Amino acid sequence: MVELRDLVKAHEDWRLREAINLQASENVMSTEARSLLSTDFAHRYTLPEDLVPGLAGLKNAYRGTKHTDAVEALSERYARDLFRSAFASLKPLSGHLAGFMLLQACCKRGDRILVVSSAHGGYDGYMPGYLPEYLGLTVDFLPFDERTWNVEAKAAADAIIETKPRLVLVGASLILFPYNLRWLRGACDDVGTILGYDASHVLGLVAGGEFQRPMMEGVDVLSASTHKSFPGPQGGLFLSNRKDLFDRAMQTFLWRIQDNAHWNRIASTAQVFLEMKEFGGAYAKQVVANSKALGKQLDLRGFPVKFASLGYSRCHQIHVDPIVLRDAWGLTPAQFADRLEANNLIVDAVGRIGTSEVTRMGATEDEMQSIAGLIVRAARGEDVRVEVAEVRAGLRLSFVFPS
Repeated sequence: MVELRDLVKAHEDWRLREAINLQASENVMSTEARSLLSTDFAHRYTLPEDLVPGLAGLKNAYRGTKHTDAVEALSERYARDLFRSAFASLKPLSGHLAGFMLLQACCKRGDRILVVSSAHGGYDGYMPGYLPEYLGLTVDFLPFDERTWNVEAKAAADAIIETKPRLVLVGASLILFPYNLRWLRGACDDVGTILGYDASHVLGLVAGGEFQRPMMEGVDVLSASTHKSFPGPQGGLFLSNRKDLFDRAMQTFLWRIQDNAHWNRIASTAQVFLEMKEFGGAYAKQVVANSKALGKQLDLRGFPVKFASLGYSRCHQIHVDPIVLRDAWGLTPAQFADRLEANNLIVDAVGRIGTSEVTRMGATEDEMQSIAGLIVRAARGEDVRVEVAEVRAGLRLSFVFPS
């Protein structure tokens, strides 16, 4: 019978030593950040006294939390500094819950919101029937230009002025290019609309200043997960430049969204904030360079990647053309992912190929050329496991503090 530790070891041997991970929604942490997940913080928690009847005005109903409170304050300060935000919280356990916090802070029942449609890569959680349904919100979609794979800025500004939504929320799961936030900010100002940004996929690039800087470009509130292009533990982040929205988010958080914040995760994320302050610019720049290089190399080999005329990508992912993949290669995105996984190349089944983790493992444009060849050969049905192992053996965790 296979024991638990055998399964964990098998997983780590495969994912950390044998496979090349090209999933756009995953990354790898530093040894220092991982070590903080197993500290005593892992089994401690707190309870704010101002939310306990009879204890209003005090800091914490639990004792023994002086270092916990200090870690929280430190992590929030690091986040404010890194993202140039007035207010920050790492309380949400995931990007999904951070998005829920954003919606709840900004909206009341009956409000209208404008988001990126899932047909254009928008996050499914913001679609009708999901998070907005719980909060009684009406969802409309931002005008989108499929040729440039971006929100159509002028048409979106016109829609904002015409419909006067409570919230405009940009950000997506299938994202390639920065948004024109100036146009959106101007329209939001005209009608008193809140401008929000879900940076779950691009948070690491935002931290490195390579994609765009939403909190410096007029965004009021931002939600994100901390484990995609940002190389942290799984978790959530909420930022705001408006005190009223941040206060409402905090007031409506406990016992409505969740009741504990997992302080080992917060300590670990704070460590990654330090790493990104030191190396984030170089890391983000290499991620984008690798995406562009991988797109070009796949294109040169006849593999169907999209948006060549736009340089393929300005972030951590490139997109496969599913129609050409089906018609010319006889594969669905899921079948393509299965063929790659059989060769220790990991991608998702929705047509994205990501560069965040391989970049953290030290890959540059030279490795992108090799990896592109392996992807194409594996998609054609060849066994390339030996060559994958050779490339993987040359990768080592990079962008870390000296030991």
